[in-house]
Amino acid sequence: MIRLLFTVIVGVLLGGVVHLVSVLALPRISTQDAYSRLTPMTKLNAVTQLPLADPNNSPMPFMDPAFAMAICRYDLSEGPLKLTVPVSQAYTSVSFYTRNEIAYYAINDRSAGKRVIELDLMTEAQHEDLPEDEEITAADRLIIDSPTTTGL
Repeated sequence: MIRLLFTVIVGVLLGGVVHLVSVLALPRISTQDAYSRLTPMTKLNAVTQLPLADPNNSPMPFMDPAFAMAICRYDLSEGPLKLTVPVSQAYTSVSFYTRNEIAYYAINDRSAGKRVIELDLMTEAQHEDLPEDEEITAADRLIIDSPTTTGL
């Protein structure tokens, strides 16, 4: 009886470990991640408007049909990017994701407090190479440090 109980407990623990490892490894080994799906329909370092969400033909899963979306695949190896997004009367948001779909920054129209969301996207090394200008303060421009050179 103890041997059967021990076998069941070991089986449950082993199954839990295998399940946890597979769930955590799946995003890394997946070939149809967001970056790969959007590569054929977007240009590098340019904003591309996505078609409206349709349940039968949607470029990304779980897209909300109430929102208009645009995507920019970026590559910072050539240098930093400057992003300017006009704020509309409706809700406006800008989010940044690494190549592996990890969100690292988001801002919306209410947080920006202006009619235009302006920011500079660069790597930490590019940020350190910026000249320190006394006339340009942190309040004048928003600088986002990307943890990777590519992303969305």
